Amino acid sequence: MPDQLMQLLFSGLTLGSIYALIALALVTTFNITGVLNLAQGEFAAIGSLLAISLYAAGIPSTVAFILSIALVAMLGGLLERAAIYPARRASGLTLIIITIGLSISLRGLALLIWGTETYSLPAFTKGGPLFIGGAAVNPQSIWILGLAILTLSLLYTFFELTYAGKAVKAAVVNRTAARLVGINPGTVSFWAFMGSGALGAAAGIFIAPVTMTTYDMGFMLGVKGFVAAVIGGLSSVGGAVVGGLLLGVLESYCAGLVSSGLKDALAVIVLLAVLLVRPQGLLGVLGERKI
Repeated sequence: MPDQLMQLLFSGLTLGSIYALIALALVTTFNITGVLNLAQGEFAAIGSLLAISLYAAGIPSTVAFILSIALVAMLGGLLERAAIYPARRASGLTLIIITIGLSISLRGLALLIWGTETYSLPAFTKGGPLFIGGAAVNPQSIWILGLAILTLSLLYTFFELTYAGKAVKAAVVNRTAARLVGINPGTVSFWAFMGSGALGAAAGIFIAPVTMTTYDMGFMLGVKGFVAAVIGGLSSVGGAVVGGLLLGVLESYCAGLVSSGLKDALAVIVLLAVLLVRPQGLLGVLGERKI
């Protein structure tokens, strides 16, 4: 029994790291633009599928990964210019609906290009699992957790310890005041969506060896990432990681000890509980976007 609990813990940390990566991208975009980008999961799916296609075409894995991340980053910037920027003065609800439309469109595009087949990437590290405390740990899980920690460190440093980070956060707190001191919210929004595209693609590539990749995998990733971001607080990058890890561990124990059928339902239950008890999240602070 202790070995089983340890195994479920490691499985939960792997799931949680995946959710944390998507949540970090959501929180980053929200912190900079005030837009809750619900197409974030599709960035991960398309980034993963692009990397798989380029790798299958004979391009070295590192080059394929970098190209995929760059292409999805450009896709994020293109979508921001085409759909978000023209509606920049719209309400937050309208912008959320636009991102839902983008999510559906990207999923349809992925279906047309890659079909309904299932794809995968080889693991980054060759060899069998590592054994810790009687539990087996997939080396790819360590890569995913490492990416989440690295992303958290870089984002925290940027937002909290640099002048540029504080400047871009000011653009969402009060856009008029930001313009008066020379900050262009439109430019900030463009780069934020490019960054979220790049981070989403990187997340998709890192999780591809663990989870099979399909055209519609982004939907559930987006849902779980959103729940993780809400748990931690939409304004906190640290909270996004805490929320992702907590959700992953809860799902793992629920599926392993109760029923696997409750795994996806648990995310909705946790989301409702957090919204009812502490709507600002565990570490977040609610705020309003000012035009």
